[in-house]
Amino acid sequence: MMNKSVNARIERSGFHIPRSVQQSIPIKRIYKDGIFEVGGKFSQTWKFTDINYSVAGPEAQEEMFKAYCAIIGSLPNDATTKITINNRCLNRQEFQRAMMMKAVGDGMDDYRGEYNRMLLEKAESGNNIVQEKYITVSLARKNIEEARTFFTRVGNDFIAGFGRLSSSIVELDADDRLRILHDFFRMDKNAAFSLSLKQLMRHGHDFRDLICPDSMRFRGSYIEIGEGKVARVLFLKNYGSFIKDTAIKALTEFPRNLMLSIDILPVPTDQAMKDVQNKILAVETDITRWQRRQNDNNNFSAQPPYDLTQMREETTEFLNDLTMRDQRMMHGLITLVHIADSLEQLDADTDSILSIGAGEKCEFATLGWQQEDGLNTVLPYGLRRIDTIRTLTTESTGIFLPFNTQEIRDTGGVYYGVNAISRNPIICNRKKLLNGNGFILGVSGSGKSFAAKEEIVSVALGTNDDIIVVDPEREVRHEVA
Repeated sequence: MMNKSVNARIERSGFHIPRSVQQSIPIKRIYKDGIFEVGGKFSQTWKFTDINYSVAGPEAQEEMFKAYCAIIGSLPNDATTKITINNRCLNRQEFQRAMMMKAVGDGMDDYRGEYNRMLLEKAESGNNIVQEKYITVSLARKNIEEARTFFTRVGNDFIAGFGRLSSSIVELDADDRLRILHDFFRMDKNAAFSLSLKQLMRHGHDFRDLICPDSMRFRGSYIEIGEGKVARVLFLKNYGSFIKDTAIKALTEFPRNLMLSIDILPVPTDQAMKDVQNKILAVETDITRWQRRQNDNNNFSAQPPYDLTQMREETTEFLNDLTMRDQRMMHGLITLVHIADSLEQLDADTDSILSIGAGEKCEFATLGWQQEDGLNTVLPYGLRRIDTIRTLTTESTGIFLPFNTQEIRDTGGVYYGVNAISRNPIICNRKKLLNGNGFILGVSGSGKSFAAKEEIVSVALGTNDDIIVVDPEREVRHEVA
């Protein structure tokens, strides 16, 4: 049952909710280590870092693609895997709190203010997007102990697989997973989230109170979330015959708050072989019947129609992929939800996303009267409430690469320039690296000395570190003096 505090918020909102907010947030139970019980299954989420796929050369990209396909091919048969890309518009207050220099009253605060203005200008001139990536695995188990054992094994496999891609992956606890949902439903109140399971149990409160919006109303083609926010869920309806590896990159570069999820359902090899063989048998039967009708009309030289011939070639090629190329059969589903401040902006954003998808040979469509099921599918709960799936192989699933470019934004770091792909600032704290040493290379006149002086100034203004300058040619004697 939904608790009284949630009911009170719905009544004050004045909206008529077709279903309760608790049903709209289908989490039945949470565990401190991050395991959720949803839809009769257990789910766990990991967060992984991006890699520099877009700027890599063709050979390096091919190696990354093979390594990612190896991860896809090793997914467990009895579980559903969801890869989620979460785009959040840059929160100016959060950026100022985490990245900018603090005033210390030593007479240098004017310089710190100028540095902060430059940094904020660089941040706002980029794509203004903070992107996070998650992978969620859900499966049915008898109890939490069996589920926890399974997730431990899967997590170890992920660490090894993503490690070969030079991507780090960490398991999220309950606090981290609920914060994702809180930031989605209450994006204007990001700083207010705080989870204390002991305090919730002591007061008899429901954890949904921390993440659910004040109200939700599901329309035919969009969702009203709280006060002044609207959202729409889209799904990938048709695929092109050939899709580039830039499809997901193009969609997630759209500068809006959005989530895109790729659901992957591996099919056991024996069942996949049986399904493909039955499909081939059905196609051959149709061709034989067609040929028999032609023979009855004394048309012995007629060739089977193109659609039947094409179907025969595709099913035969699919069988060869399974038997000779070590591919696996998988069912795939791609869903996307984007948020706007008004219905007019939402419609305009939808048209832009549809146009971007068409340019990548991907036809997206709006879920009509299925917005709630679509929302529960795209969010990283571990659920799949939409039945529009496509049969794929390992490589055709892997072409929807979630990787683009690695962002570096460390708290207490130094500004080193802008990312060549996203145009976001590169703010690195070398103290957090395994090896914090560095050197500057470049041809004469490229700005090596200026870059070194700029870093010296940043360290002097932002830290209490000692700065030792060894200058045999006395290039910076006047400045230091």
